[in-house]
Amino acid sequence: MKRLFPYSKPTPATANRRRNRSNPAPVKTRLWLLLLCGVLILGLGMSATLVSAQSESGIQEQEDQLIREYTLPSAPTKTPVYKPLPASPPKKSSPPSTPKQTAPAPARQRTQSAPPKRTPAAPATEAPATARPSTAEPERPSRPAPEAAEETTATEDLPTGEYVLQFNRSPVVGNRFRMRGVYSEARLGFTRPRGWKVQSAKALLRFQHSPALIASRSNLTVQVNGTSIGSVPLNRQQSQVGSVLFEVPSRLIQDYNELVIVARQNNDPECSDSGDPTLWTEVLPDSELQFEYQPQAIPLNFSRYPYPFFDDLSLDTNRMTYLLPTANETWLTAASRFQAALGRMAEFRPIETRLVQDIEETEWGERLVIIGTPAEQPALEDLDLPFTIVENQILDGNKAALPGDVGVLMMTTTLDGAVPVLVVTGNSPEGVAKAAQFLVQPDTRKFGTGQAVLVDTLPEVKSPPPRQWTDYLPIGNSFKLSEIKTQEDGKPLQDITVRGSASPPIEIDFHALPDDQFTRGSSMNLRYSYGPQVNPRTSAIEVLLDGVFIGGARLTSEKGARNKSLKVDLPADLITPTSKLEVAFRLNPREPGVCGKVTDQQLTGTLHADTSFDLNRQQSVQLPDLELLQSGFPFAAPQDLSKTAIVVPESPTDTDLLTMLAFSERLGRLSKSKSIQLSAYTTTTLPPEVLKDEHLVGIGTREQFPFPDVLQSGGFRLRDAFARQWGQGSIQTLPDNEGLIKEIVSPNNGERVLLALSSQTETGLERVRQILLRDPWFFQLQKDTALISSNQQDTASYDPDAYKIEFLERAPATRRIENTSLLGKASRFIQDNWFFLPAGVFAIAILLYGISQLYLKRLSDQKSH
Repeated sequence: MKRLFPYSKPTPATANRRRNRSNPAPVKTRLWLLLLCGVLILGLGMSATLVSAQSESGIQEQEDQLIREYTLPSAPTKTPVYKPLPASPPKKSSPPSTPKQTAPAPARQRTQSAPPKRTPAAPATEAPATARPSTAEPERPSRPAPEAAEETTATEDLPTGEYVLQFNRSPVVGNRFRMRGVYSEARLGFTRPRGWKVQSAKALLRFQHSPALIASRSNLTVQVNGTSIGSVPLNRQQSQVGSVLFEVPSRLIQDYNELVIVARQNNDPECSDSGDPTLWTEVLPDSELQFEYQPQAIPLNFSRYPYPFFDDLSLDTNRMTYLLPTANETWLTAASRFQAALGRMAEFRPIETRLVQDIEETEWGERLVIIGTPAEQPALEDLDLPFTIVENQILDGNKAALPGDVGVLMMTTTLDGAVPVLVVTGNSPEGVAKAAQFLVQPDTRKFGTGQAVLVDTLPEVKSPPPRQWTDYLPIGNSFKLSEIKTQEDGKPLQDITVRGSASPPIEIDFHALPDDQFTRGSSMNLRYSYGPQVNPRTSAIEVLLDGVFIGGARLTSEKGARNKSLKVDLPADLITPTSKLEVAFRLNPREPGVCGKVTDQQLTGTLHADTSFDLNRQQSVQLPDLELLQSGFPFAAPQDLSKTAIVVPESPTDTDLLTMLAFSERLGRLSKSKSIQLSAYTTTTLPPEVLKDEHLVGIGTREQFPFPDVLQSGGFRLRDAFARQWGQGSIQTLPDNEGLIKEIVSPNNGERVLLALSSQTETGLERVRQILLRDPWFFQLQKDTALISSNQQDTASYDPDAYKIEFLERAPATRRIENTSLLGKASRFIQDNWFFLPAGVFAIAILLYGISQLYLKRLSDQKSH
């Protein structure tokens, strides 16, 4: 065979190719491997495509199922609009009285004053308020309207009204508002309620001053939010009462406002002594602020919640009304948690609560809350709601009943828009509970919007540790000032600087936990700085605890100093759950003032946030003790109230339920957490595990009291036929209208307590409720038993002498709950039983004497042998 190419010696690669051609098996193997890999890749691709398709199909099915279950109404109803109307003017009266305002037409008028930030506020008393319809055409309010329906109704004109805010409603004023010295300032805070468009404002000042003042050198100046609105000379003769009316530009009125009254007083044409007692001016308590305002129509939306059901800027009391259901079982826990949440939002502001059997009983100025399923609240069918209710079932847009575990929240109005209505419902008790829980968890209710909210799932909020209290000292024994948070905004304390010779002390809330027991050795390492030009002979820094001086030092450098340190011992017996720590800079300039004029604004003092504390404390508390109830202990431990249960009679009366709501509100004011887990039961629905494991609060009159043995045991006892017993004495009264607050160690668990809120009559139980609502009386509770009496018919009076409280202490059993070392327990035993110490020392001495005699006798016997 003829070769195409000349012959040549084959290379190794050529030889390999020839061998492969001569043996085709490896080639086929590789082809099969390539084919197998291709099939695998194709299969994986098809599998991935199939999984992706199945995943997308599953998601689509879930979305379709969700849409089918939660279809909104196809034709949304008209957005409800809250239309507050001014009330007819009531008669003027002093703040202690609480007249019930009436009006011919529904209107909104509440009675409480909320303070501005960092300024004193008006007290939470019902006060005179005037409101008169205006005959002039009111100015049309300009409000943003994202929806056409809201735009049409929100711009509706409402009649203007007048409101009078008297100075005596503020605790700063009281019976007088006195200013002393050459230069003096007095400050008064007030708020502008939400929904007010202020048309005009005036300040009516009634005052009197010392007759020794020189009119040409003495005057009174009024400022609103830093802007002067007028001055008046102090020229009245023989301390006659003067009256002046200042116009306040409406543009100056904000949500939080501050009225400042500046008095410039001189009794000498050349030089007046600032310490002269004849330099005084008093603003009378019947001075007032007059507002002419136009209420604004508010489209109801959960994005604005809690307004209009609660207004923290209101000048009046927020008035809540609950519609009672036909059955109370599903209502108790939801209502108590909702009221506790209102208490947390209200803080120091009072809430007036009422129960009604029918919507028609609702009055103007109230906010109506309806809690319960459609079967328990038949009145829901009469309201204009976004969801249809048929045969006690809430239907979606497809006319299908919503699942029972879905909560439904809706807003609407009644009485022609004058009363807003909050509906907390569902097709089952589980749905009602879930809807109510949505409103009591701050983190979840923030993203609510619209007229209706469907609550499908809620995040589970973990219960905080029992000793983690927000407004109290950190749990650790060593911490810095920056770890203490302010009560106003919850932010950590930072460096604080004060200026001037009359600068106020720096106040720090130094609240110990209620079960803290302090021992010797606690200290504070104060870090501070001060500026130059101070007088080292008369300038100093002082530390006070509840007004008691506990340490201080001179400011020795005229050039100032930075990061100075001062160690101060903290007395163990002065630190309480209500303690306030004060750091005062007493700054005086090097040059003395001339004729009362002192140049002191260059003087500064700074308290640094790295100030540290080292505490010696242990967990030890003795129960029962009603004084601990002032801080909520032990019912507020943990702070979500998950270890507290309220128990009412099987058929509770309105007074029983109102007392339950009052106690829930008080616990809300005394606690802070991300959720509320308070529980409420009747005597027939109380689970055995709750009876054993939780703190209990029994409410009811003696005949219907859930735990009758509590009233029949202990030092003070209530018996049949208005009989009562104390110790060995027994009496019978007619009638017995005294209220009873009694705390004992729970008979079912030695580490739990049982609180009894009871009386022989409904009148006495109402007095217990008023004590829970009113701070001046609630913060007097002490010992283990309190008896409440009153000689007044109006039990809701703000008169400080309206009630008389007697305290008794003779609990049948006490229990000390502590978590301390063995040495701490021994020390506590010796402190509590010190009278045994001499006997113990004598017994030990006798024992040692006997041992020594035996030893000596043995030695003598050995020597004799």
